[in-house]
Amino acid sequence: MYVPRAIEPYFQKLQQSYALIAVVGARQAGKTTLLKEQIKGKNAVYLLFDDPDVRTLFEEDIKKFEHQYLEEVEISVLDEVQYCKDAGIKLKYLFEQGRRIWVTSSSEVLLGKEIVSYLVGRVSLVKVYPFSFFEFLCAKGIQETTAATRKRAVWEHALYGGYPKVVLTADIGLKKIILRDLYETMILKDIAKTFSIGDIRALEECTRYLAFNIGAILSYDSMAKTLKISFPTIKKYLGAMEKSYLITRIVPFYRNQNKELSKQPKLYFIDTGLRNSILGSFTVEPEGKLFENYLLTELIKAGFIPKYWRTKGKAEVDFVIEKDNEIIPIEVKLKAEDQVELSLRSFIEIYRPERAFIIFYTGDKQEKKIGACTVSFTDTAGLLEKLNR
Repeated sequence: MYVPRAIEPYFQKLQQSYALIAVVGARQAGKTTLLKEQIKGKNAVYLLFDDPDVRTLFEEDIKKFEHQYLEEVEISVLDEVQYCKDAGIKLKYLFEQGRRIWVTSSSEVLLGKEIVSYLVGRVSLVKVYPFSFFEFLCAKGIQETTAATRKRAVWEHALYGGYPKVVLTADIGLKKIILRDLYETMILKDIAKTFSIGDIRALEECTRYLAFNIGAILSYDSMAKTLKISFPTIKKYLGAMEKSYLITRIVPFYRNQNKELSKQPKLYFIDTGLRNSILGSFTVEPEGKLFENYLLTELIKAGFIPKYWRTKGKAEVDFVIEKDNEIIPIEVKLKAEDQVELSLRSFIEIYRPERAFIIFYTGDKQEKKIGACTVSFTDTAGLLEKLNR
């Protein structure tokens, strides 16, 4: 079953201007499925670089590779090409021969200087994430929703995540097995092998620490002391996990450096189902930090770059996004109360946004006015719909 992806119109527009497109994202997020759908009915070839014959010929003689696989082909899909030696200069050669090439990678190694330096100005980047909330609804065949069906959908989506294979599997036990196997593959191949990490046990302890502490302000020193791992090793592990699309970091939003924090990031998981699998914790209802992480991933999938706001006086807003020069604060609550808390009021007073949001898992939709700012109490779908307008 193919589930249409929200990014398809953007991808199709890029094809008109770029002969070389790089599609990156976590393993099994749907990159290959997307590209195979896009080449249907076209004169195209799909090549997986896990195949040693394909990889060896590409590495040893790019002209033979071109003659063997790309002659008389309109589009070439090169899957996981970043593992090849000298991939950048070879892709540059194929581009200069007039080849239309789509490459994929489950790691941002593809975006490293060894490859991208050869492709500056030639390549456009597309990021593919696990299913968003609306893609999840589509995959489930849910066309019309009520508050109750949306809440159930958010529950399942937050608990088991958006990886296509997981979403399309009905059996709960099998969902957990798929998530466990996916995590082990990411740890052993995408992270440990790609970034030359030998101590798998320490790497796994690091991921468990992060899974327990989603949304907390990151202290490298505290993490290093707790795990008994050196500061440089912690930074290496976090960089590798981020480049492999296991985690993401968000930085503070600030205008006044004397009053607001300006350095320490927060870390979240790209997929909450994978986070829950790491802990072996699939609760009856989402807990607060999990729901916060879930909403963060939905904002990222919608194309936003969320930040958080916190003053030295510890007033805090969960997320701040910017759209068309508009600053929008977002608070996340498991259960929305009929009030706007002091921290959000403080942000509104300082920055005077036109609108703000309080996003709930359980609650009633309503609006309040704080000065000239409209504060909307709504659910995940309501937020995404309002932002997409």
